[in-house]
Amino acid sequence: MRAVVQRVSRATVEVEGQVVGSIGPGLVVFAAVGREDEDRDLAYLADKLVHLRLFEDAAGQINRSVQEVGGSILAISNFTVYGDCRKGRRPSFTQAAPPDRAEAGFRRWVEYLRSTGVPVAEGCFGARMRVVVENDGPVTVLLDSRKVI
Repeated sequence: MRAVVQRVSRATVEVEGQVVGSIGPGLVVFAAVGREDEDRDLAYLADKLVHLRLFEDAAGQINRSVQEVGGSILAISNFTVYGDCRKGRRPSFTQAAPPDRAEAGFRRWVEYLRSTGVPVAEGCFGARMRVVVENDGPVTVLLDSRKVI
């Protein structure tokens, strides 16, 4: 599983002009399930996100997690995170899971996130979404479960 993670002051996601998800301070996560991903990849990424220290402490050091600061997560399904741009001029998405498998994996991953107690809002899987993000920092990191497990 791969994710682009951004620390935000607030963010919303709209589908067909209607807000379907919104958070205040926290993390926006553009996430994709890979063709080879297993349940352990989903669990790893959920745990990593909740405990990843991306927020400042009293001394101004990036030393606190979204869980510690009482933040939220806005989870956005985004298969283009698996875009491979090494060849040609059009990204290849062959490493992304097919839609039915990707949706099931994304749902399980969101369940893992929610089980931690961190509030989670989400977009609509497979929909064209308008995501409005107010970056804080900016702080942006990339995560890939296959690079560690």
